[in-house]
Amino acid sequence: MAALFMSLVGSLRSAFRTRAELALENLALRQQLANLRHTSGRPRIRMADRAFWIVLSRLWSRWADVLVIVKPDTVVRWHRTGFRLLWRWKSRSRNPAASDVSAEVKALILKMAEANMGWGAPRIHDELLKLGIDIGERSVSRFMPPRPRKPPSQTWRTLLDNHLGSLASIDFFTVPTAAFRVLYVFLVLSHDRRRVVHWNVTGHPGAQWTAQQIVQAFPEDTTPKYMIRDRDGIYGEKFHGRVEGMGIEQVITAPRYPWQNSYAERLVGSLRRECLDHVIVLGEQHLYRILKSYFAYYHRSRTHLSLGKDAPEPRPVQPPSMGNVVALPEVGGLHHRYEPLAA
Repeated sequence: MAALFMSLVGSLRSAFRTRAELALENLALRQQLANLRHTSGRPRIRMADRAFWIVLSRLWSRWADVLVIVKPDTVVRWHRTGFRLLWRWKSRSRNPAASDVSAEVKALILKMAEANMGWGAPRIHDELLKLGIDIGERSVSRFMPPRPRKPPSQTWRTLLDNHLGSLASIDFFTVPTAAFRVLYVFLVLSHDRRRVVHWNVTGHPGAQWTAQQIVQAFPEDTTPKYMIRDRDGIYGEKFHGRVEGMGIEQVITAPRYPWQNSYAERLVGSLRRECLDHVIVLGEQHLYRILKSYFAYYHRSRTHLSLGKDAPEPRPVQPPSMGNVVALPEVGGLHHRYEPLAA
């Protein structure tokens, strides 16, 4: 009964179809039957079959209803591949004279492009025309070396490098003592040579005390243009007034973004890893002596990648030919400096 009902529905649908739709449906079915007759096992789709289904998909909206040997998505993929091939063929080089360009002209184009970083193909083409070299502008661009993609403006790294002499950072960090007392270390770092221009230790920091440290860090005409700091509440009104009176503009980092004060944060990390993590601080004076020893090593001996593997106070190159290399202990033997010692 169900089969009879489906046959009746199919007959009614066929009665309302146009003659063109029936012809297209018969054509699609005959094409698939012909493909199956010529192949054994899995159907082999030839280029003619692909072209047929691509054309049929553009002419008939119901083409997917009668498609059996492949999936409709496959036909769509064939169409996209054909579209890419068509435009690749249309975009092919149509300038036969480009292959006739001499090696000397190609070398001259490369030389012009390398010697004049702001020149593009139009500018080089103009110069070639002035030299009596008849070549198309597209050919010039084809023989130019590929250039790396540049940002539309200078990078932040370039901006910071150009202003290192006018930048400074400040930061606090805490150190516990043997008696579980908390001490505060204040740092003032100059960006140009990663120099710690001032530091101090206290058990009771405040806005007045912090402002006085800034005055001691930058006497006379050594004040920086900008000073980077976080949003610690210790920088109160007295601190603001003193810093503004010195003509320093404060650059305040965003909340919970310590990387925005990266130079100071890196210095604190180095201090902990290379020194404070290996000692037990007995008191304020003991911490002061430890930091004094470390900063002497930091400025005169410790090398930095950002300084071309040199120290904040430049170290001379001393080859082994000057004498036997000896190790000079620093920071209580935690680190060493190596120098040749004349016999």
